[in-house]
Amino acid sequence: MSTILIVEDEEPIRELIKMNLAMAGYEALEAADGEEALNLIDTGKIDLVILDLMLPKYDGFELLPKLAGKDIPTIILTARDRLQDKIKGLEMGADDYITKPFEAIELLARIKSVLRRAGKEKNKITIDDGLEIYLDQRKVLKNGQEVELTCKEFDLLRILVENKGCALSRERLLEVVWGYDFEGTTRTVDMHIQRLRSKLGTDKIKTIYKFGYRLED
Repeated sequence: MSTILIVEDEEPIRELIKMNLAMAGYEALEAADGEEALNLIDTGKIDLVILDLMLPKYDGFELLPKLAGKDIPTIILTARDRLQDKIKGLEMGADDYITKPFEAIELLARIKSVLRRAGKEKNKITIDDGLEIYLDQRKVLKNGQEVELTCKEFDLLRILVENKGCALSRERLLEVVWGYDFEGTTRTVDMHIQRLRSKLGTDKIKTIYKFGYRLED
């Protein structure tokens, strides 16, 4: 489980991010100002930082060099949408830059991408029901026995796992797994979900009525 530090002075935003991180299987730590963030960063247990720029005590630009010095990947998440701020943040070592308001699913995807590039992504994901998913090897074990999945079945499982706890629409799953040019219907998603449930022997993939699916803990 990767540990992510949320550095954000607005508590509602901080709690929203923390909730989404927890549902996606991350451990989340919080800091409401730059000084508190520095104390947590010095513990050496942080895999990634989500950083607001406008903070009490030390602002985000003051924290960026310290994060870069400790080789901690950073995603700036801020209301400051000026191109100059984005360029400055990236040149100072930020790995990504997202402006508010933001979509939770996009933030989670950006986190996954940054962790992967930084070599901090956890390759093995364990789910209740005896399931072990090895992302790099594209392999799934059920109670120690390998489960044979097609490429699309694995890709579908992966997107569900990477967004664990989040409801994903059929249309979104179709776009991500099959691509925008796919001429099939959302019924394709339903059929693959049915096969996944059967092969994995799990009831963790829940149907969201008239919307899509969610992988639960």
